[in-house]
Order: sequence, then C-alpha cells, then structure tokens
Amino acid sequence: MRVTIGIIKGDGIGPEIVREAVRVLDTVAKLFHHEFIYKDIDLGGVSIDLHGEPLTQENITKAKTCDAILMGSIGGDARTSSWYQLPAHLRPEAGLLTIRQTLDLFCNLRPAILYDTLRHSTPLKDHIVEGGFDVLIVRELVGGLYFGEHIEEMVGEEAVARDMMSYSESEVRRIAIKAFEAARLRNKKVTSVDKANVIATSRLWRRVMDEVHLDYQDVTLEHMFVDNAAMQLVMNPKQFDVIVTENMFGDILSDEASVIAGSIGMLPSASLNASGFGLYEPSGGSAPDIAGQNIANPIATILSAAMMLEYSFGLKEEAKRVNEAIQAVLRDGYRTRDIYEEGNQLVGTDQMGELIAKKLHVSYET
Repeated sequence: MRVTIGIIKGDGIGPEIVREAVRVLDTVAKLFHHEFIYKDIDLGGVSIDLHGEPLTQENITKAKTCDAILMGSIGGDARTSSWYQLPAHLRPEAGLLTIRQTLDLFCNLRPAILYDTLRHSTPLKDHIVEGGFDVLIVRELVGGLYFGEHIEEMVGEEAVARDMMSYSESEVRRIAIKAFEAARLRNKKVTSVDKANVIATSRLWRRVMDEVHLDYQDVTLEHMFVDNAAMQLVMNPKQFDVIVTENMFGDILSDEASVIAGSIGMLPSASLNASGFGLYEPSGGSAPDIAGQNIANPIATILSAAMMLEYSFGLKEEAKRVNEAIQAVLRDGYRTRDIYEEGNQLVGTDQMGELIAKKLHVSYET
C-alpha cells in the first residue's frame, strides 16, 4: 500500500513523540512492504512563530492532499507563552479547532484501556480494576460549546461573557450511529451521557439517541447524566463499553478516563469524518515543562498511529502487531517516567520507541 501521511509535529513534546511514532510506522512499512510518504504540516504555536497564525490556508490545502494525519501536541504554557497574549482566534488551539471543522472530523474515538501490567499506575483500588477494563469514548468533535459564538463585553460597568452551545438533530444522529456501530463490534452496550435535566441541547441529544437506537435493537442503550458518569467512571469503569457524548462532556470525561487508565501518555485518539479520513493524536497536552528532555511517553502517539493503520488504511494485522509490540515491551518491564515504579527499567522517549520497533521485528520474524 502506498499512502501519504500528514505529519503535524506541533509544540512542546510533540516533535519527540511523533518521531517515535514515525519510527514505528517506518518499521511497519519495511516489514509489510508498504510505502508511507510523509508531508510536514505546520499547526499551533510553531505555525504562529513561522507564519503569524496557528493554521495557514496553505497548510489546510496540504492536509487535504493527505490520506490521514498524525499529530503530536498543540499549545504551550498559557501563563508564560507569548502565544497566549494574542487574540483567541490567533492562539495555538484555534488552529486545531479550525482543522477539525474544515475537515469535518466530527467523530472522536478515545479508547481508555487499563493493561494488567499497568495496574499499579491507576489511582483506583485493586478490587475495582482487577482484570483491567476497556472503555471506548465516542465524542462529538465539531459542534457544541467549543464551536459556538463567544462574546465578552461590558454591560454598564460590569464585564459579562456569553458562550453559545448548539446542536442540530443531524449532528447528533451521525455521532449516535458511529457509537452504535462501534458497540456492535464490542460488547453491545452504549451509554449516552448528557445533562437532559437542565440543558436543551441534551434533551435533543437524548431524543435522537432513542430514535437511532430503534435501528440497533441488538445493542443496549442507557442514559446517564454527566455528573453521575464522572462518578461512575471512578467507582466502576468496567460497567462501561461505549460512552457517547457531546464535545465538552467528552473532553472532560476522556481526560478523566486517561488518569484511571494509568497515564494520559497511554491514551490515543482518532478523529474521523464520514469518508474515513482521520487525524490521529495522543490525548495528552504539549507538556512544555518536559519538552526536549527525552522523558515523555510516546506510547499514546504510537497507539494513535496503530489506530490510523486500522481505521484509515484498513491494515488490521499491522495495527494488531503494533499493539502487541507495545504490550510485550510493557511486560518486559520497560517504563517511561509517568508509568514507572520501583523494579521497572526506566527508559527515555527514544528508547521506548526503539524497543517497540524492535519487538515488531521479533514478532514478524517469528
């Protein structure tokens, strides 16, 4: 297979973790006789420094010529970076919102898996996580509060701010279908998270979820308020199979899920449009405080690359081999700092990527 992959290295630890994911992709290409062509795309703070804006039209055009995009992390320290002295539409995250909306990447998949080898890394008690868990969060990504109108103004002598949250029936329907389709391939249970007792968009969300469910009677559907869902995730994460929710709730719950899964450095994500085109990125931030120190965990980015192989290119066997290589390295006791405990072997970002690539070779040869 010959495909073109857009590479957004981004800010902070982005270049380091993307480098290791590309190392693994190159190994996959060599072993399975594929050709991966890479195109660099500027987005975020690095784009502001180079072009004066977080995402240029030229880079949007370049992204559209790719078959999929692999991204590192966007943004910096809001307390110290000059990027955050700029108007909101010129800050790093504005570029990320723009590319999501421009490419209509409405479906965000965030698997939260606790590997048995990382049970020590979760803050949850052993009796809660014994045997591990596997939750898929399906987040609507281009609607809701983040894409509504944002107004800051003075009313008399007082500052007032307003944010508009909006969803259409069609926006809810298409993400609902994605959630039910995903559940059919898993344990056939969907938990729809909303705040229908208070918010109008949540009442629409719940009604449409019930309507779509009529076409998926083999899948169980339950509704849960977002505050209860946040509590249930830490009390009993194994009760969940697929969680589907709107943009802001999904942002918050997926970050919570990353913590109970051991580390945000272990949480990949895929953002897909209707045609299967995807942008793949780790769920964590740019971690500017550790950038350039070779201590960031690249596994979430490598797992995101594995999702790209499966979801955008249909290379399920290759994706499976990458996942198995990661688990084998973890079983061997190698850890980056975020998941390290006494008795493990501490490794840096580059060594973790190298170890996973080597395991791929061993797996292929045997």
